[in-house]
Amino acid sequence: MASSAESDWVSRFADEVIAEAERRAPGAVIVCASGLSPSGPIHLGNLREVMTPHLVADEIRRRGRECVHVISWDDFDRFRKVPAGIDSSWSEHIGKPLTSVPAPPGSVHANWAEHFKAAMVTSLSELGVVYRGISQTEQYRSGAYREQILLAMRERHRIDAILGQYRTKQKTSTAEESLPEAVLAAEGSGAATEDDGSGGAEYFPYKPYCSVCDRDTTTVTAYDDETTVLTYVCSYGHGETVKLSEFNHGKLVWKVDWPMRWAYEGVVFEPSGVDHSSPGSSYVVGKQIVREIFSVDPPIGPMYAFVGISGMAKMSSSKGGVPTPADALRIMEAPLLRWLYARRRPNQSFKVAFDQEIHRLYDEWDAVGAKVQAGTAVDAIAYDRARRTAEIELPVTPRPLPYRMLASVVDITTGDPAQMLRILHDLDPEQPIDDLDEVRPRLDCAVHWVAEQMATDARTEVASEPDTELLSGLADDENRSLRHLVDGLDENWSLAGLTTLVYGVPKMVLGLPMDVAPSAELKAVQRKFFVLLYRLLTGRETGPRLPTLLLAIGADRVRTLVTPPA
Repeated sequence: MASSAESDWVSRFADEVIAEAERRAPGAVIVCASGLSPSGPIHLGNLREVMTPHLVADEIRRRGRECVHVISWDDFDRFRKVPAGIDSSWSEHIGKPLTSVPAPPGSVHANWAEHFKAAMVTSLSELGVVYRGISQTEQYRSGAYREQILLAMRERHRIDAILGQYRTKQKTSTAEESLPEAVLAAEGSGAATEDDGSGGAEYFPYKPYCSVCDRDTTTVTAYDDETTVLTYVCSYGHGETVKLSEFNHGKLVWKVDWPMRWAYEGVVFEPSGVDHSSPGSSYVVGKQIVREIFSVDPPIGPMYAFVGISGMAKMSSSKGGVPTPADALRIMEAPLLRWLYARRRPNQSFKVAFDQEIHRLYDEWDAVGAKVQAGTAVDAIAYDRARRTAEIELPVTPRPLPYRMLASVVDITTGDPAQMLRILHDLDPEQPIDDLDEVRPRLDCAVHWVAEQMATDARTEVASEPDTELLSGLADDENRSLRHLVDGLDENWSLAGLTTLVYGVPKMVLGLPMDVAPSAELKAVQRKFFVLLYRLLTGRETGPRLPTLLLAIGADRVRTLVTPPA
């Protein structure tokens, strides 16, 4: 990872954005942008659409420059398909604006778009993302884009010619067909695959929503540039003649809408997913349209790669059941999730761990934190971006115990607060934990992970009675090992003490000093001893780390389960 601001990807983009903004309009507010379509769950791949400009905008604000991050909610997009898990009767709303579609069953929200937007709004707040949200429904219905719409309609022949340069390429290789399946997880707006307005006898870049049925299954049949009188017909048999200078119930097709917004908002920086960056895609075409039609330079910004999930090849919001930022924030602290996006360049893919890999991820995060404290970290910049923004410092756990330890404690105690506090109090007698709030919110994340993500076959169940058959058949060295363990429990009743004890018992049996370097023979004896303890304590050959397991079970019960019969 980068060791200085000069080689940090966020700082480099901030440099470029500031320079470009000064070239365009010296001293003006710098605008970075994202677009999200609340057509379904807004997943962790979509979060990269937000985190990339957020981090750049935050760096610009850290430098004392005024910078706004706008997030366009594409809630005026058409409802394209019914996601998995939703009643198929919702198909009757296909073609309507997302804000005109009823929310999913049981939702408290006013419509489909607000339902899926709400969870993301909450997650962005938890992640410390400062932004100005723009509802495209409100923009279009208020007439905010009136001049831009009329301009696009006047210039429809030029727009059609620009699009025509790419249509042949698209027929042989569409954006989705040309990309590996896993990369499609990096989709940006849900409108990426919409048509470009070339369906009728004449090209029109504007699509009305029918005033009768509210669907966009319409075809413009006539338009007069002077009077702005527009006539359309609907596939459901409706038709209407309106004045486009007064009509607010329609929108520009996506490949014209996006560059129009760049011009309208003065966007200097906006990243794009790989599905927007192939030949003929929205971003490539949009750059030409914004220059030639709206007379503005396109924003600068990188292509961002996909985000995966441990154990999953890809994620796409059209599939249903994909992990969202809210899901991730249930099992990991916000700074850790921010760190995953900050430490990788946008064109680098990475995975968010929902399985056992989260333990390693937390170990890595804690190790970086320790190096930052010691002044030896080479990736301190990304760590700092994860922990704080220009405006706030994100909450962290006061006593950040290893996540795997907390998960083990939760698992063994089935989340009982009193039992968890007993174990955590005994971890370090010199610095006892007297209140579970000392290990929150990390403890709460571990509780959620155990309950929602931990594999059933990985859960620990402590034996209720001694395995008398196993204890009766032990060899002499095994009996000696168990006696050494029992004899040392009280004296070593702490995490550090029990760690020394369980690794030291095999050394005692072999007659070796406690500080001897581990040999292959010693490691084999230790492993055999560990397996014996697991079998006696849980009936299995593996489990949570033994010192944690012993603390959780309690000294008296350990003695009962491992003491051979007289």
